[in-house]
Amino acid sequence: MPNHLFALMRDRMPADDRTFIETPAAEKPGSSSRVMTYGDAVALSSRMANLLIQRGVQPGDRVAVQLEKSAEAIVLYLACLRAGAVYLPLNTAYTLAELDYFLGDAEPRVVVCAPSAREALEPLARSKGVAAVETLGIDGTGSLMDGAAACGTGFTDVERGPDDLAAILYTSGTTGRSKGAMLSHDNLASNALTLARSWRFSPDDVLLHALPIFHTHGLFVATNVTLMAGSSLIFVSRFDADTMLRLMPRATVMMGVPTFYVRLLQHPGLTRDAVSHMRLFVSGSAPLLAETHDAWAERTGHRILERYGMTETNMNTSNPYDGERIAGTVGPALPGIAIRVTDPDSGRPLPGGEIGMIEVKGPNVFKGYWRMPEKTAAEFRPDGFFITGDLGKIDGSGYVHIVGRGKDLVITGGYNVYPKEVEVEIDALPGVVESAVIGVSHPDFGEGVTALVVRKPGADIDERGILQALEGRLAKYKQPKRVLFVDELPRNTMGKVQKNLLRDANKDLYARAKTG
Repeated sequence: MPNHLFALMRDRMPADDRTFIETPAAEKPGSSSRVMTYGDAVALSSRMANLLIQRGVQPGDRVAVQLEKSAEAIVLYLACLRAGAVYLPLNTAYTLAELDYFLGDAEPRVVVCAPSAREALEPLARSKGVAAVETLGIDGTGSLMDGAAACGTGFTDVERGPDDLAAILYTSGTTGRSKGAMLSHDNLASNALTLARSWRFSPDDVLLHALPIFHTHGLFVATNVTLMAGSSLIFVSRFDADTMLRLMPRATVMMGVPTFYVRLLQHPGLTRDAVSHMRLFVSGSAPLLAETHDAWAERTGHRILERYGMTETNMNTSNPYDGERIAGTVGPALPGIAIRVTDPDSGRPLPGGEIGMIEVKGPNVFKGYWRMPEKTAAEFRPDGFFITGDLGKIDGSGYVHIVGRGKDLVITGGYNVYPKEVEVEIDALPGVVESAVIGVSHPDFGEGVTALVVRKPGADIDERGILQALEGRLAKYKQPKRVLFVDELPRNTMGKVQKNLLRDANKDLYARAKTG
């Protein structure tokens, strides 16, 4: 039995001298561009895998990684696969207090961190039974690289089957305790192969990569798809519109979050000539406004391909490569994946066009939550469908429309209000950049529909104007009780609006109004 995921990647790798990852010079001040070939990646991952085994890593052991983005960090991911380990990427923003939970829950054998973090992290790691703490810097230095340099490039991949764990990704934990989603070799392999085929990836493609690599989007979508197609990556440490436009003529594909596209649209250098070498723009991790979708098409001649996925399932749906990419939808189910919409309370499948809970089933769906059997059982239907927690509908053409998270549902006066329905109407108003609709505790209605709105610079739209504009557009119970204006909406690292923070900040809004 081979190492399932890495064997599939290895079979599809081009010649050893082909570029795998290029880190442009601008990303390394005072240095020239660095190129890692496929041959370099295989050799270095062999050395790293040998070192991991020297440090006591056995099949199924977790390797926790909290690293800034670099080509070597990606090679460490490959080394973990080859050593039979379970890769555990951690957000670089996590504090020691947060790491205390993750290291205690996952019990990794090895932790790899930035050289500057070792002094503070090592005592915590040792207290959790971690056998070794290694370091890796963005410049390719650190104890991990020193140790790997002393190891040979000969390595026999540890056998791992399709159902063996390849990675654990912790959910954001915006409510309650973070959960570790267990992803198997085949969860990752099947999805990467499906996406590579659906999006027409080939060895000629160059993906402009400005995403973080501790998240599904930047790691398992962008990187795994590249590996399955034998393509190349241009690594940018973080999004910068000037840098992206400078590098775009050398790329063919870009994957991003909606914020990338909004900021590029604000740049005067975004023209049809600037994107003439590109064949595909992909957006995900947060909803793309229809206004952004349409503005991008008008400005560039390209229609952004929006897709839908989550930590537990990888990608579930995608607007088509060939065919109509409809703004405000995330497209039909990907090949081999089943999507349905059910009544959130009974689980009864709903007819097309009705809003309910989105459920998904397929080889992409995770194995469950790490050490949470009860939670895992509660999130799956008896027939194997995973309850995503997302609310949506499927139209007559099979396109999925996401209307919000189940926990974001507003129940006002006994009526259900789906935030997306209200946000779409507000976002279409002149002078509005974007909005977020939340439910806030209300003494009369249980929850009051509340809109947080970002205005365009110079716009004179006010609360009264928005409320008047919504009259006749929405049922009375869906109309906001209040409209508040903010400079920007709080977002996580992947661009998702953090409605929990908005709810917390405004939890006493109606109580204050009643007593004031």
